[in-house]
Formats: sequence, structure tokens, C-alpha cells
Amino acid sequence: MLVGMLFAGLAIYSLLNAIIGFFIFFAAMGATGSPTPYLAAGAALLALVGLGAGIGLCFVRKPWSRGLGLGLMIGWALWSILSAGICTGINPSLYG
Repeated sequence: MLVGMLFAGLAIYSLLNAIIGFFIFFAAMGATGSPTPYLAAGAALLALVGLGAGIGLCFVRKPWSRGLGLGLMIGWALWSILSAGICTGINPSLYG
């Protein structure tokens, strides 16, 4: 149960990352001023979804919620590592 929910959390975070990233990208492209506030808000939202919800679900202490929470956190970490922080908004070159 734990491993299955872990993969489900990874898939859920990947889907949310693609959807939120899509909207943040186009909002930043259409910005009249600096796109930095949009990118920072997107990075904060993705961190809140991946890490905040993941930690919150781990504190529920049920097997399904712990697996889902770990999957969300692993998803955030994997996308951060594999994309060098571009997909999660933590790459400093995005803000320069």
C-alpha cells in the first residue's frame, strides 16, 4: 500500500507540476514588467504543494497518507534535480 501510494503521489505531483508550470510560464510571458513575481509565486506554490502537503500528509500517520506524502515530496525533489531547478522554480538563473 505504501509503495503504491508513493508512486501515485509522484504521478500527482508530476501532473500538478506540468499544469501549474504551464500557467506560470504563460503568465510570465505575458507580463508587462518583470516576470520575476510570477516565477517566485509559482516556485512557492510548487514547494507548498510538494513539500507542504507532503509533510502534512506524513503527519496524518495512516499508510495511504504517508505514502502519498512521501510521493509528493519525492516528486518535488526529482523534478528539482532532473530539471536543474527549472521546473520547480528554484534555479537562480530564472530570476536574473
